[in-house]
Amino acid sequence: MKREYLRVFVCPETGTPLTLKTVEEERDGEIVRAVLVSANGNEYGINDGIPDFTYPHELSPQDSYARSFYDGRAEAYDNNLHLTFRTHGEDELAVRNKFVDALELKPASRVLEVSCGTGRDSEIIAERLRADGQLWLQDIAAGMLDRCRQRLSNVSVPVSYCLSNACYLPYPDRYFDAVYSFGGLGEFSDIKRSLAEMVRVSKVGAKIVVGDESMPPWLRETEFARILITTNRQFLARVPLEEIPIEAREVCLRWVIGGVFYLIDFRVGEGEPKGDFDFEIPGPRGGTYRTRYLGQLEGVTPETKRLAELAREKQGVSMHQWVDNAVRDAAMKDLGDDK
Repeated sequence: MKREYLRVFVCPETGTPLTLKTVEEERDGEIVRAVLVSANGNEYGINDGIPDFTYPHELSPQDSYARSFYDGRAEAYDNNLHLTFRTHGEDELAVRNKFVDALELKPASRVLEVSCGTGRDSEIIAERLRADGQLWLQDIAAGMLDRCRQRLSNVSVPVSYCLSNACYLPYPDRYFDAVYSFGGLGEFSDIKRSLAEMVRVSKVGAKIVVGDESMPPWLRETEFARILITTNRQFLARVPLEEIPIEAREVCLRWVIGGVFYLIDFRVGEGEPKGDFDFEIPGPRGGTYRTRYLGQLEGVTPETKRLAELAREKQGVSMHQWVDNAVRDAAMKDLGDDK
């Protein structure tokens, strides 16, 4: 790990900066073995140049299983992954390039790939960046990162690797221009939190692209679906639409790779969407979106409502204006000097 990366990494628990506590081995400007420490005393080791920011230290059963499963299967996983594309008659390279297209990368972009696996998409992302770009790669399994690092050993863009939990990313707020994660989301113990973390570390306006297996509802009762699900029950996973953060804008959902994987891309906004809720709505009812939301009153009898309609029409105003005036006048009269 290069020393300058210390300026970017943060404690995944507190979000505070890290400092070097000890350096056991450093070679050609790269920190090979060391210990990092946060302001509150949390320590994280660096082994073979890769920092381990796993948090919590005792992973949930689901995250622990994912780490164990993929740690020892990186080579087999990588060697057989092309079979997914073969099954559906897809060109793997062309499909992966389309996924990366959705990130709208520029040569100098700062890009984070969450759950990078063996680097099949990472390699494509790296090709889109210049030497002044940045590629940050994260995975929960050391075996996958090792395979990924071998694949990207000759790329020109600066690449940083780390072990961490996708639900607690060791990166600062608003740092990345794009975040990508394909094929790992269904393994995360808390998808909602992981997506919120991706938004947290992204600049406003950044693109986020995520995807994984999910058999669409209209295919679930077909033999096609039953054949695939027999081998991989992850096709039964639902699309995590309810977990998408409120900051998501321009959300696009597509089914890809034979129509049995979803791909979601969106742009990062700031907080809830904004709207103009204060212009007068034309018509007899009148009012604004805001007054209709905030100005609810108790109901009246049908006869009172009929009389109010006649009075409103006689005065030539909207019902909102007539009711607002009538209630205000009545309230002012009843309150008298107490108003």
